[in-house]
Amino acid sequence: MRFEEMTLVKLVKLVKERKVTSEELTKYFIARCEEKKKYNAVLEVFEDAIERAREMDKKIEQGFCGKLAGVPVIIKDNILFEGKKCTCASKFLEDYVAQYSSTVALKLLKEGAIIIARANMDEFAMGSSTENSAYGVTHNALDFERVPGGSSGGSASAVALGLAPLALGTDTGGSIRQPSAYNGIVGIKPTYGRVSRYGVVAFSSSIEQVGPMTKTAEDNAYALEVLAGKSDKDETSVDVEIDFLSDIEKPIAGIRIGLVSEVEDLLKGMESEKAYKSAIEALKAQGVEFVKVSMPSFKVALPCYYIIAPAEATSNLGRFDGIKYTKRQEGAKDINETYAKSRSAGFGKEVKRRIMLGNFVLSSGFFDAYYNKAKAVQQKLKDESKKIFEVCDAVLLPTTVGEAFKLGQITDPVSMYKEDYFTIPANIMGLPAISIPFEKGSAGMPLSVQIMGREFDEKTIYRIAHSIERR
Repeated sequence: MRFEEMTLVKLVKLVKERKVTSEELTKYFIARCEEKKKYNAVLEVFEDAIERAREMDKKIEQGFCGKLAGVPVIIKDNILFEGKKCTCASKFLEDYVAQYSSTVALKLLKEGAIIIARANMDEFAMGSSTENSAYGVTHNALDFERVPGGSSGGSASAVALGLAPLALGTDTGGSIRQPSAYNGIVGIKPTYGRVSRYGVVAFSSSIEQVGPMTKTAEDNAYALEVLAGKSDKDETSVDVEIDFLSDIEKPIAGIRIGLVSEVEDLLKGMESEKAYKSAIEALKAQGVEFVKVSMPSFKVALPCYYIIAPAEATSNLGRFDGIKYTKRQEGAKDINETYAKSRSAGFGKEVKRRIMLGNFVLSSGFFDAYYNKAKAVQQKLKDESKKIFEVCDAVLLPTTVGEAFKLGQITDPVSMYKEDYFTIPANIMGLPAISIPFEKGSAGMPLSVQIMGREFDEKTIYRIAHSIERR
């Protein structure tokens, strides 16, 4: 059987019905990782996964029926898994071994998943192309010459290549949805607080979330039911009802979807405009009611993000100094030189750029001019979204400005940042948003659309996403 072509839900069923063993599946997907090694989607395959799969088969024989019983999963390289390396794709952490497991890893293990590998990423999750990894670029699963997106490019490419039916990513400004779009898979950024961030190396703590990346919307909803929930070790996580699948098959006729006028203005002339307009027609045919809405602050969400996120990153990365964590450079005369030498050697160009930007906006004399203004814009965006959701059940957006670009094509940082134009607002507002592949662009690469929902209303956006998929 070609297991790489099967959905997560199908594979879970096969294992539970004992039509295939966990050991067979694990060996199969590890072999796939080796076969597709040139894509550099995974940094390390965990060979002890086969032994863990054997143990899982024994548990299944004894009646264990976890939601992911025996199915291989890949995690992003910034998610801690006890006893395994977690490098954040940085030379600074190349020897770091996790001393404990993240909440999401423990949830996967509790439901019987076999974690088989860690995926490549942009260093410390800073990037939109996975060209910033210290361990080499990842390639798009559908076109070897193109980027997979970022920063969860390794996770997206892994799912699209069939290295596992489920991979975890993190999304701070589109880092799950944009690479999912570029590789033609489904990815969600859940509501802020829906999934615990405990044990995930922090980039921007107030806006990032862990989420699943899968082949289908149903698989994605199934996986999020495993990952979601309150954690005693994460005060930002929230105890809210977890039910994403019960309405997924319901028709969407009568659902009200907002079309943001500012987005439509920005889209003119962009390649993704085609998919966006086609999606509107397809949804109309299914009985969706469209409502014209306005979000004036949408256009300044991008600069707002590139003030808040680097400011928080500067604080979060302060611990990486060559003393408390990470590799220390020898030959320094004093502690200041130790910091300078270690950070200069350890951090890549993009990480340094964002640390400097963060320090600038937090510095005396600029804090009010930049950081406080950005926080005010963030609140304004939240207020505008509340008004929109008084008349809408969801909002339709493009995911990206166009198809995946060629490796090395974008060298200007500002142009690269603009790749996240349509994904960033959901992070700034803390709202759930899912990316669904819709059609192909001029180069034959996927173009996706995005459904953004009310706070903690992943159920509705999964229902719409599933309906789009079934078309």
